[in-house]
Amino acid sequence: MNKRIIEDWKFFITVIEGNPCRMGFEKGDKFTCMYECPIGFCPKTMALLHSLCEVARSGGDYRLLGGKAKNEIDFCCADGVIQFHLVAEHSDI
Repeated sequence: MNKRIIEDWKFFITVIEGNPCRMGFEKGDKFTCMYECPIGFCPKTMALLHSLCEVARSGGDYRLLGGKAKNEIDFCCADGVIQFHLVAEHSDI
């Protein structure tokens, strides 16, 4: 595999609340990714995470979706049992 695009966004996902889930997530679990799927992340929730990452990459503002800041938002998993906090960080390459 030969990546030809240099990614300039990094995403930090933290579990902030949760009940038992199929993935076994617990409060405080952390994931990091750029464009790829985070290792061990829920496949059902990945579609939502990808959409939220695209918002940041295209210059969007999470506050318009109920986020705390332009680059931070809380979102629920696809099953409604886990609450995540997402932070998008742009790096000037």
